[in-house]
Amino acid sequence: MRDPDEIYTLTADAAGVPEGLHLVAGLTGFADAGGAVSQFTEYLLATLEHEVIAEFDADLLLDYRARRPIIYFDQDHLTDYQPPRLRLYLARDEIGQPFLLLAGFEPDFRWEQFTAAVLELVSRFTVSSTTWVHAIPMPVPHTRPIGVTVSGNRTDLIESMSVWRPHTQVPANALHLVEFRLQEIGAWTIGYVLLIPHYLADTEYPSAALSALESTSASTGLIFPTDRLREKNREFIGRIDEQVGDNPELAKLVGTLEERYDAYMEGNTLRSPLTDEDGALPSADEIAAELEKFLATRRGRDDGQQP
Repeated sequence: MRDPDEIYTLTADAAGVPEGLHLVAGLTGFADAGGAVSQFTEYLLATLEHEVIAEFDADLLLDYRARRPIIYFDQDHLTDYQPPRLRLYLARDEIGQPFLLLAGFEPDFRWEQFTAAVLELVSRFTVSSTTWVHAIPMPVPHTRPIGVTVSGNRTDLIESMSVWRPHTQVPANALHLVEFRLQEIGAWTIGYVLLIPHYLADTEYPSAALSALESTSASTGLIFPTDRLREKNREFIGRIDEQVGDNPELAKLVGTLEERYDAYMEGNTLRSPLTDEDGALPSADEIAAELEKFLATRRGRDDGQQP
């Protein structure tokens, strides 16, 4: 395998990183239901003190034609090119506790080399544990707490937090491979899969970011500021509840999801919160189509148009 040092560069600030910190990671790319990971990492970088301690080489790791960066066209010239970033930060939580944050794009190429680089950084900084988050759409209602599927080798957190434990094959995220390799060497690692209402998967769902923050706190003890995000979530949920309440068909579909969810959480024999004994459940397309149609109607009213 190629040298892991080839794909990243340490900054001068790396020399001042204390040993034994938690590593928190979230990469955007393959799946990010509810904008959970992007909101999570952007919120941390926007609200916490931080500095870059390592930067990965996007030219080696990213398929630009699959995920084209954005450049701004200002009438007759180009401005404000924002290159994609994958960085390791030294950050401090709300009470000043330092931790490492790996954030940015998920690599398209050189997964083994990238994984070896992360493990090299884990060793260099004597990382105490690695926590990472991602999110997938599931047929669950927005009126119930966001559930998580927990992986890794923290059995205490798996037992106390993991609401769905499937036996299945899934398309991998690059951080799945990192978790797998960390487990092989006996390093503490935990992965959170946030189970996001599938009819909100294409939105920026603030509750998804809150769930990512709360889950990370559970495994690291880090304290994050959440007031601004909670207020944003209250406004978001208020709009959704209003729309669902005004649409009997959508309300019925969400009600069915609530019944399935509640039955599952009560510990009955259902294999998952997705289906009842007969396998009957409103499809993702049904719920998404109803919500999209109703949102379009509401937007028309807000713009002064007739529905």
